[in-house]
Amino acid sequence: MKKILTTKKLFKSYGDLQVLKNINIEIEDNEIVAIVGPSGAGKTTLLHILGTLDRPDNKKESSLSIDQINITNLSDKNLASFRNKNMGFIFQFHELLPEFTALENVCLPTWIGNKSTKNTKNNAMELLKRLGVDNRASHKPTELSGGEQQRVAVARALINNPKIIFADEPSGNLDSKNANQLHDLFFELRKERGFSFVIVTHNEGLAKRADRTISLKDGLVI
Repeated sequence: MKKILTTKKLFKSYGDLQVLKNINIEIEDNEIVAIVGPSGAGKTTLLHILGTLDRPDNKKESSLSIDQINITNLSDKNLASFRNKNMGFIFQFHELLPEFTALENVCLPTWIGNKSTKNTKNNAMELLKRLGVDNRASHKPTELSGGEQQRVAVARALINNPKIIFADEPSGNLDSKNANQLHDLFFELRKERGFSFVIVTHNEGLAKRADRTISLKDGLVI
């Protein structure tokens, strides 16, 4: 199986506090992996580094490769472009921009990547329809329920057809019904489109359904 993501000897410190220690992991293409562990274990820090939202400590032996490209030494500009094309992100609090409609929020990553507006809107509407919220396309986030907001955020993560999707407690702010529906969506989308997912979660049901779990404790994979 093709490896979509590989890390070697990743470390991360903030001042004297070492948050991640010697992280070596591999994620396969079309795999759903849950990152689990107690609060303060370094899960979100690891997810941010894997998703290039943060950088690991600058060590010569460290590397982070996504789709067989070592991105450790990319400039900030090239890294931002790579992230926009190859990665999608889903956060606990959806992070939708309140001044934009659901449709516009979904389109944002493509506008940042300077893609055609007409095709983008068509693709965005198709995604919203697939996720069951196309009837809410013209509504702003404050007019949507929590479950609807998170579905819009999922559509936004998918709009550039990324290689890999990173999710940080994606169902942490949802009731159990909406959480289970969201988890079902991840597995359906993996089957339909071949996405890989890396998900930080405290939800035991989601962790059990994942193909594999990576357990962190005190900054170490255990």
